[in-house]
Amino acid sequence: MSQAIDRPWVKVWDPLVRVDPWGLAVAFVVAYLSAEEESGGPSQVHVWSGYAVGIIVAVRIVWGLIGSKHARFSDFAFSPIASARYVGDLVHGHARRYLGHNPIGAAMVFALLVCLSGAVVTGIMAKGDAGKGSLANVTGLVMTPAFAEADEGAGGEKAKGAVGGLHSALANITLGLVVLHILGVGFACSMHRENLVFAMVTGRKRRGDES
Repeated sequence: MSQAIDRPWVKVWDPLVRVDPWGLAVAFVVAYLSAEEESGGPSQVHVWSGYAVGIIVAVRIVWGLIGSKHARFSDFAFSPIASARYVGDLVHGHARRYLGHNPIGAAMVFALLVCLSGAVVTGIMAKGDAGKGSLANVTGLVMTPAFAEADEGAGGEKAKGAVGGLHSALANITLGLVVLHILGVGFACSMHRENLVFAMVTGRKRRGDES
């Protein structure tokens, strides 16, 4: 334990990387819990929190391209073989410690970004005609070509329903990924004897035994 305390600390996560996940978590939880009003349509809270999710995801994607070293996607773009090998090491209890994202954490980041992006896009397409939020008029431009036949018969309504169903499915998948992510963080904390939550608050991790 004393050796771990004596090891030097190094700054890993920049402020944006630290703030982004917390903001994203709050926005997603609010959006998920406020999905519909009693009338069956999206609530204003759901719409605005959905916009917030979209903005935060967009910022993270841009920062993943131009941000600091450990924020960039290129720093944790592991191959499927490397990820599979890491899983095997986890099972056998001797997985390597990474200063940045490990292969499973990296896969989770990409999966969450994809699912959240899809949820935002399908939410705009499926609910954009509800007239709520500052993008209501803009989403009408998306709705018109996508569901022009909606007022003419059941075919359009079926298409809208399919997109709405996909939106709900992506939200539920994202929730499942969040639960797995929390469990994974807990497991990594136990295996490597470090507080990753503390690291995401301060941006610092110990140096000395990482790969």
